[in-house]
Amino acid sequence: MLSAIESRIRYSIDVIQEEALQLVHRGLLHRQQPIYALCQYIPPREWPNVELELERHDYLLRDRIIDLLSKEQWQQD
Repeated sequence: MLSAIESRIRYSIDVIQEEALQLVHRGLLHRQQPIYALCQYIPPREWPNVELELERHDYLLRDRIIDLLSKEQWQQD
């Protein structure tokens, strides 16, 4: 039986960065797309919280996803 109360995810900047990284690795988003493209993968009711968190960390929706992935680790071939 499903719970009548939905759990709300807290979208910290770390969670947003990890979500973006996973979407890029799965090929659903590209690094050069604007951050706004993330809204396709985040529930609409949560998007305002994501926007506020991005704003608190000086990101603009027109900035590129690659800006969120500054901590991305590369492995050598």
